[in-house]
Amino acid sequence: MSRDDPYAHAALVAERVVREHDITALKVDPIALANKLGIEVVAKPASSGGVSGMLIRFENQFGIAYATHIDNPGFRGFSIAHELGHYFLPGHIDAVFADGNIHESRPGFNSADKYEIEADHFAAWLLMPDALFSSALRRAGEGLAAVEQLAAICETSLTATAIWYAQCSHDPVAIIVSTGQRIDYCFMSKTLTEFKGLDWIRKNYPLPGGSPTHVLSAQPDSIRRADRNDGTSNLQDWFGGPLSIEISEDAIGLGSYGKTLTVLYGIELPDENEPEEDEGLIIESWTPRFRR
Repeated sequence: MSRDDPYAHAALVAERVVREHDITALKVDPIALANKLGIEVVAKPASSGGVSGMLIRFENQFGIAYATHIDNPGFRGFSIAHELGHYFLPGHIDAVFADGNIHESRPGFNSADKYEIEADHFAAWLLMPDALFSSALRRAGEGLAAVEQLAAICETSLTATAIWYAQCSHDPVAIIVSTGQRIDYCFMSKTLTEFKGLDWIRKNYPLPGGSPTHVLSAQPDSIRRADRNDGTSNLQDWFGGPLSIEISEDAIGLGSYGKTLTVLYGIELPDENEPEEDEGLIIESWTPRFRR
């Protein structure tokens, strides 16, 4: 957790909850935690799409309803942990119940509402505590295979696990979530964000043409079947800059969610302290193909 992280306070609250409730192993059970707090957790009808969870208040009592339109234990656990974030984080109760006693959430690290984003970060830190997750990460390998292994251990969604994989990894890695041929958001590891000369991937940027993700995302049926497409691409195609470096790229459809998850890894960055032998040729060959 970086001091520059705007959501560090959400992580600190989650860490306090983990410590105070003696959570010492993965997986973390958010339903058991809620019940321990006297919060009843119930399923909401599968016909109620769009909303991932609800926090309900009746006088001084609270309840949580979670969505069932996406049949995925990781999605369910994250939705419940997200509502616990609203319960625990300072200022959230007053904010989310400003217009009534039922708050509907749509977590996914893609909201413009600061309270939803804070609750997302709390949920990730609660379900994947730093020390426990980092220990598992060191044994998990790399790429989508590592994300899938960690998701199975933590019983968390592939998306949430991939984000934390990027946040906690010491290697240069990135994860991207996209819809169709456009990017929703990107998370990069600290090693990659601190490397000079790369651009930040922004919302609505197009996917690099011909990349494994681009090919997979052009097939809606493949996304719904949760098919995958693994291969290689180029760092320059994704991030611009002067370096043409082949990287590994794993992409998988997220089923009924309708999105694609991409993991970029195997990125061998040059030592920034070493002078470039032929800097002129590298700069001359800089032809960013990502933005149109």
